[in-house]
Formats: sequence, structure tokens, C-alpha cells
Amino acid sequence: MTLATLGVLFASFGVMTAALAIYRKLLSMKEDDYIHVGPGEEKLIPQQLAMAEKMAKIDRWGEVLTVVTVAFGLILGAAYLYHVFQAYY
Repeated sequence: MTLATLGVLFASFGVMTAALAIYRKLLSMKEDDYIHVGPGEEKLIPQQLAMAEKMAKIDRWGEVLTVVTVAFGLILGAAYLYHVFQAYY
């Protein structure tokens, strides 16, 4: 693999991570932050639970993508430094 290929992969992981963060932000704008326990509010509880589950899944994927992006960036940086070192020594 060349450095250009690794750079494109790193950029694609970065774009995916940013897109997931934007999607989560847009989804959280619709989230109902109040706890509904009063009479007549029972119908809202399943909606809140579904939203909480969806947000938890998005958060998990966001954590995984962030770790993968950072690790890939470190590997790309190390490969670049190795390439530069080999060129001069």
C-alpha cells in the first residue's frame, strides 16, 4: 500500500466519523429530555426508550470509529516518518 492509499483511507474514516457525529447531533435535537412518569404520559415512555437505545448504538459506533480513525492516523504518521527516514538515510 502506498501512502496515498493510506491517506485516502484515513480521510474516509474521518469523514465517516464526522458524518456519524453530525447525524447524532441532528437526532438528539428531537430527543425529549424530560422523564414522563405522570398520568397520561405513559405513551411517551416507549418513545423515549427507543430513542435512548438508538442513541446508545450511535454512541458505540462513534467510539469505535473514533478509535479506528486515531489508530489509522498514527499508523499513517509512522509510515510517513519511516518513508522520510528511508529516503535520507
